Amino acid sequence: MSWFCLHFWGQNASGLLIIAAYYDEIRESEQPEADRCSIYHSVIVNTSKEMMCYSDFPMPDHFPNYVNNSTLLQYFRLYAGHFNLFKHIHFQTTVRSVRQRPDFSNSGQWEVVTVDRDGREETHVFDGVLVCAGHYTQPIKPLSDFPGIDTFPGTIIHSWEYKDSDPYLGKRVVVIGIGNSGGDIAVELSRACEKTFLSTRKGAWVIGRVVGRGLPLDMTMVRRVRYLIYGLLPHALVSLIWERIFNQRYDHKLYGLQPVHRILDQHVVINDDLPGRILLGDLAMKSNVQKFQGSMVFFDDGTVEEKIDAVILCTGYDYKFPFLPTSLSSGSDGDLKLYRRIFPPSLERPTLAILGLFQTKGAIMPAVELQARWASRVIAGLNHLPPAEKMVKSIEKDVQANLKSYPCPKLAALQVDYIPYIDAIAKEVGVCPNIAWLLLKDPAVGLRVFFGPCSPYQFRLNGPGHWSGARQAILTQWDRVAKPMKTRSIPEPSSFSLFSWLGLSGGAALIFAFLK
Repeated sequence: MSWFCLHFWGQNASGLLIIAAYYDEIRESEQPEADRCSIYHSVIVNTSKEMMCYSDFPMPDHFPNYVNNSTLLQYFRLYAGHFNLFKHIHFQTTVRSVRQRPDFSNSGQWEVVTVDRDGREETHVFDGVLVCAGHYTQPIKPLSDFPGIDTFPGTIIHSWEYKDSDPYLGKRVVVIGIGNSGGDIAVELSRACEKTFLSTRKGAWVIGRVVGRGLPLDMTMVRRVRYLIYGLLPHALVSLIWERIFNQRYDHKLYGLQPVHRILDQHVVINDDLPGRILLGDLAMKSNVQKFQGSMVFFDDGTVEEKIDAVILCTGYDYKFPFLPTSLSSGSDGDLKLYRRIFPPSLERPTLAILGLFQTKGAIMPAVELQARWASRVIAGLNHLPPAEKMVKSIEKDVQANLKSYPCPKLAALQVDYIPYIDAIAKEVGVCPNIAWLLLKDPAVGLRVFFGPCSPYQFRLNGPGHWSGARQAILTQWDRVAKPMKTRSIPEPSSFSLFSWLGLSGGAALIFAFLK
């Protein structure tokens, strides 16, 4: 059986995962790379290393808890080298088309046309195709939403094109959009620009990567016990609790960040520095842009900023797969309806899967890894999907549930709830941890799985792809959190006995009496 895995290196880590998952089942694979996503130099991941690593390959203990782009690339290379995956990767290969073979209903095979770095076109036949391109490939530039933008004399770019703040030194810049990229770029620009303005239509809840006792945010928040408790409480009450907690750090209304939605209804912005830059006056929050008039920018609240030199659009991305058959899309917007965010239900044979086409409030890589493990088994015939009618109903149910928070149907279809989603996929693979069994059989691990961080190693404790090192990885995950921070030897404070404390107290009493 031959497989084709389309993967854009730098946009999505699932290409490596699917090769590894496939070799667990079939031992044969091909995986070309088509393009490379542009990222700004200072980007840092928003999920900590213990929560985002591959389930059978922890990041080195000396890696920082939140890695930058170059360190993450180093980790990918370590992973590929450890599992001997480089020989299966075809770099600088463009995919022209992916089409079903004439006998697809019987064979399930695909005809794939590729072009290599020298311009040579080749046609291949594969038994399975996996698309691992993610959904950050097509930048959205809504220029028509801003009247008069054609009169603006300065530069206008999308965040996809942004690299660093050097071209904007001493300038006045408006950043439109307050997602994670918008927050990062606005903060970086505020250190170089004369003035930076961050325009937002709806506002956002902004939280840092570090929470109580200086621990990583996701290792504290993403826990099974928390999800269980939250599921028992009214949604509005849980939102209110978290809003009050994060408003204690800084009042979102005071800082001009207050959003129109509740904190659990949409994605939060992860940013450690944004409130500080606002407090220093280098960054100013603004309402939605109403129009442009030359170098003047008018906002919905009636305010105007003059002498603007540049505009950076942090207005998101669209996802398109022009190389796929149009029959896989539903609707005029080219939307893809996917069962469990992976499988098109319209295919006669489930030999094509799309990985990483979802959004969640948690680490992407562990979820994509489970997608890859399940997809490899389905395409290999080791697992089976329900009938198409049931898959369509499941998709519609998920979209309707998400429409309450995400009015756009295309965005609603992308949302998944982290732990419930990865557990559902893990059950399909046969690797979801049995908490009750663990608590009885191995309480040291069971307690950590239920009460501790929902780290990826949990999905290697049993079942297909079992990893003998998973138990130890769970028991030592906090050691790897602490390791990169132990760069200074700190002596233990001297201990006092009871008599020492009594003597000290008596001496203090005598001094007080004397002074009196």
